[in-house]
Amino acid sequence: MRRHWQKKPLLIRQAAPGGLALLSRTALFELAARDDVESRLIVHDGGVWSLRHGPLKRRAIPSLKRPGWTLLVQGLDLHVAAAHALLQRFRFVPDARLDDLMLSYASDGGGVGPHVDSYDVFLLQVQGRRRWRIGRAHDKTLVPDVPLKILAHFEPEHEWLLEPGDMLYLPPGWAHDGVAEGECLTASIGYRAPGREQLGRELLQRLLDDAEAVPEEVLYRDPKQAATAEPGRIPAELRAFALDAMARTLADERGFDCTLGELLSEPKPGVWFDPPAVVPDARGVALDRRTRMLYDVHHVFINGESFHAGGRDAKLMRRLADRRSLSAAEHGQLSAEARELLEGWAADGWLSPDTALNEGAP
Repeated sequence: MRRHWQKKPLLIRQAAPGGLALLSRTALFELAARDDVESRLIVHDGGVWSLRHGPLKRRAIPSLKRPGWTLLVQGLDLHVAAAHALLQRFRFVPDARLDDLMLSYASDGGGVGPHVDSYDVFLLQVQGRRRWRIGRAHDKTLVPDVPLKILAHFEPEHEWLLEPGDMLYLPPGWAHDGVAEGECLTASIGYRAPGREQLGRELLQRLLDDAEAVPEEVLYRDPKQAATAEPGRIPAELRAFALDAMARTLADERGFDCTLGELLSEPKPGVWFDPPAVVPDARGVALDRRTRMLYDVHHVFINGESFHAGGRDAKLMRRLADRRSLSAAEHGQLSAEARELLEGWAADGWLSPDTALNEGAP
């Protein structure tokens, strides 16, 4: 992190010795056919690029013997336990930045063309081999009339062949082009990078929406307003009143903190939770792999909702966010109010009993 994060690329040979077994090719194709899974098919044939969005039935996927195509399945960690477990190994960066794990299956020669990402990414070779060429993107001109953001002028500075278990880290802004040498699987661990303007607008809109719920609105008053010969001029007092109104909205730090935490903890679009038929009386609990949980000094945030927390409950809730589980003994230390809150989360499908943590519990 000190030497490379958002500074320069890093190649790590055998980061996961021998590669990984996340799921079979057949299982990946089955995921791509589902409505609740984001998938894309990219084909490069005779210099022509094509892009098709999922769901993708098996007949829509080219023959395994056909070269030059790639299947991308986004958010694999939301659907596959092994992918979720792998993503946990990248939590040395705050969860507020961690996005998801995408798995790329490519036939021989498959790839998505030279491109630039606006976020940090780890490229972990799962199976097979992929050749990566990378370089600084001095010219970001794109190839016209192509459904992908492919660089028209890509000048590689480094080239490596990644074997199963090898991993490449790239900061934002580094152009890269990965081409499969034979059949291969590559995992991409990406990080969220919100745009300043977009984040600012979203936060302001939410703060304004919350302000609309104020029961007593303070109206502008001007008892000292004199008769004017310039009715078109905006009164200085009204301008000052408007500035004060905006400053008051932004000065509410607790309100801002709640809004920010709720925004950052929202699940990815299209995520749905499955409430259990019966909520068991559990002690040890674990967060569902689709759940996003964060905290700050005064609050805990889970799936877009905020809760005030203090004392022992706050310590244990933060532990739940950091470790994504609480043991039976830790669960027993929660207040009755906090345990009731967790029961509600369990009823919503946000967490569930952890069998391993409950072993030996009374």
